[in-house]
Amino acid sequence: MTSTPPVVQVRDLQKSYGNVEAVRGVSFSIAAGETFALLGPNGAGKSTTIEILEGYRDRTGGEVSVLGVDPQRGGRDWKARLGIVLQTSGENGNVTVTEQLRHFAGFYPNPRDVDEVIDATGLREKATSRISKLSGGQRRRVDVALGVIGRPELLFLDEPTTGFDPEARHQFWDLIRGLKAEGTTILLTTHYLDEAAQLAGRAGIIVGGQLISSGLINEIGGADARVPVVRWRDVNGLVREERTNQPARVVAELAQSANGAEPEDLEVIRPSLEDVYLSLVHSYEVAGQVPADSREAAEGRPGVTVVRDEGAASADLGQPDTSRLSETDVRA
Repeated sequence: MTSTPPVVQVRDLQKSYGNVEAVRGVSFSIAAGETFALLGPNGAGKSTTIEILEGYRDRTGGEVSVLGVDPQRGGRDWKARLGIVLQTSGENGNVTVTEQLRHFAGFYPNPRDVDEVIDATGLREKATSRISKLSGGQRRRVDVALGVIGRPELLFLDEPTTGFDPEARHQFWDLIRGLKAEGTTILLTTHYLDEAAQLAGRAGIIVGGQLISSGLINEIGGADARVPVVRWRDVNGLVREERTNQPARVVAELAQSANGAEPEDLEVIRPSLEDVYLSLVHSYEVAGQVPADSREAAEGRPGVTVVRDEGAASADLGQPDTSRLSETDVRA
């Protein structure tokens, strides 16, 4: 049985601006129907990578295939298979939501029904309103509606919920889950790590133009990066913590030593995607490699004593890029 080829295939992608290497040997793939999050700090090379995939920017080296086509050679038919939601919108504020969607639908050979898209994006009550009169969250829904009106096979989402209030963010997440359920492949860039955890099945982290880690959301960074932490305050008032794969045993030992009493401020913390991300990025930029040990982060917090660390990692993912790119050279 023949396997379905990836929607996106990137091998050893490189992009240079003169002597500055913005992207250095990035490789990843995205399967059909998958939501993949590309994460990284500002200046890391995320947007340069995305723009190459979208066909807006030529690469210096490596191989790229998007929907089976080299983006540098993608024509109008190929572009019609993409949906792009940029961080900043450029819709015409003087027309209504319906008018704008009908206008954009005319650019595609097989567009979605305009009324169907309006309902799917929660814009029914604003369908006849001018875009200039909408709230920020409602305008973002218009952006997504414009991104999906052409029935894209691949949807690019660049910082889709920047500036949203919590309720609007959750409503937007439901919308994206609906698109995913329809089989749309999604490439997401976001600085909200909880958003990536909610929407994506896999993620990749770019720092200094290099992909330093990639994998399933609940596995990225490796097992050692996800060792739970038991934290409590001892009888002297000092905050103490222990990284361990057996938190229940540590809690039981603490209770036993205190004659059955629960230690003050006791908590068991399982590292989130944000914790793992920050640890990886910090260790890469400062130490020159992805962590050997997340104990350094704990020891950097005032008043915290590390008792034991059972989860030392040893993955060496390469040397850091200490160069800093000018925003005029590359958008991140």
